[in-house]
Amino acid sequence: MTEGQKQKLHKQLWNIANELRGKIDADEFRDYILGFIFYKYLSEKQHIYANYLLEHDEIKDYCDVTSEEDIAAIRDNSLMKLGYFLRPEELFSAITIKGNANLEEESNFILDDLQTILNNIEQSTMGTESEDDFNKLFEDLELASTKLGRTPNARNSLISKVLAHLDKIDFRIEESDSDVLGDAYEYLIGQFAAGAGKKAGEFYTPQQVSKVLARLVTLDKERIKSVYDPTCGSGSLLLRISREAEIGEFYGQEINRTTYNLARMNMILHGVHFRQFDIKQDDTLEHPQHLDLRFEVVVANPPFSAKWKGKGNPLNETDDRFSQYGKLAPTSKADFAFVQHMIYQMSENGAMAVVLPHGVLFRGAAEGKIRQYIIQEQNYLDAVIGLPANLFYGTGIPACILVLKKCRVHDNDILFIDASQYFEKSGNKNTLTDMHVEKIVDAYRKRKPIDKYAYVADLNEIEKNDYNLNIPRYVDTFEEEKPVDIGTVAKDLEDLEIDIQKTDKTIEEFCRELGIKSPF
Repeated sequence: MTEGQKQKLHKQLWNIANELRGKIDADEFRDYILGFIFYKYLSEKQHIYANYLLEHDEIKDYCDVTSEEDIAAIRDNSLMKLGYFLRPEELFSAITIKGNANLEEESNFILDDLQTILNNIEQSTMGTESEDDFNKLFEDLELASTKLGRTPNARNSLISKVLAHLDKIDFRIEESDSDVLGDAYEYLIGQFAAGAGKKAGEFYTPQQVSKVLARLVTLDKERIKSVYDPTCGSGSLLLRISREAEIGEFYGQEINRTTYNLARMNMILHGVHFRQFDIKQDDTLEHPQHLDLRFEVVVANPPFSAKWKGKGNPLNETDDRFSQYGKLAPTSKADFAFVQHMIYQMSENGAMAVVLPHGVLFRGAAEGKIRQYIIQEQNYLDAVIGLPANLFYGTGIPACILVLKKCRVHDNDILFIDASQYFEKSGNKNTLTDMHVEKIVDAYRKRKPIDKYAYVADLNEIEKNDYNLNIPRYVDTFEEEKPVDIGTVAKDLEDLEIDIQKTDKTIEEFCRELGIKSPF
């Protein structure tokens, strides 16, 4: 698909989303439109796979199958291969045709049927390997909500119209190497994030920032056994890494229930098999779900300076994730608690990259002690990268990226990169272009001083600075002002005085001609 075709598709989808936009809030119509797209995807995957199973049968199209014996056989195979099952009459196209026929006929009321279908998809997985991945996946699609229309018929009409629009779009699902739908889904998530204000930070990391993180942790790697994001949001960061290397298994945890559902949908839509990912829903710091596992790559964009129980939970002081550092992260700023958790989950050959507010680089007290321990005792910190301000939804503050590795090649120094002045304006936000991303990655790869951009500080220098990592201490971006020629300035002032005197005389003459008093 060409870039022009992609943009046309994206515009189509956004227009369809706007069918709902006038009815409900941005974060709510996001859940509906993405949920319906996901249902369409599951339906078309089922249709394609069932047709493959019918390849040598007399009936070639799954839509025409009526034999319960054949349907049962297709069901068994589908649950093994796809992880879920849809009957022929439950397919997206079938319910769309019914809802958009003669709307005066009562039989064309589809809301009850649609709710039953969504429930059946989830229930078809009960007792199978994929049960956790589909459990309550459609719970945010409240088809009886009055926000979609004051009456059942009004809601039915709106939803039928939206399904009809979606049914006309070809996502090229049958093409094994196509990611048209995954790309479109990411586009919509980004558009919803742009309109969601502070809420956007809960589920979305800007694609170019995700790209930086993914490139940094996959340098010189073609295959990664496992990747983990403890605050995975919609799963976009995990999926971004899969564009840079082949991933064996994806793991993530997300506290928000709706966003957790979004992450599972996002994984499946991008063709990640249900056996290949494990996304959990809970508070990562208080109730970690993958604590017995270690991961080759760990990435995250945690909520900036979030509150957590810290000392309020006495178990944290004996928790192996935090106890060795001697201090707990402040209850009002969980940034280093996330870092400690990520370090704990990183394998011995692991690498991690995390987006954090700049305060983690220089704040003292407990955070200063934790920072010192990571550098002095563990020697895991590999690089500190300063990003431009106003990149993220929900906050305009500048952020930084910390890159940590357990087996560092350059174990006597830390690389500092100041990329804060390299960005492009896009509306009321700043963005990174591919050129800016490449500049960061190239500087990280080469690990050499670059005037006003990168600096390699040995650990002795870091120690002398009391483990303060504030980037301006290491990367000198000071621009000297041009020398001032006092003689030229004096001459300019003299000429200006002459011009003022001439202007005063002209005004005085005008006043005399008009017969009014001169101000001079």
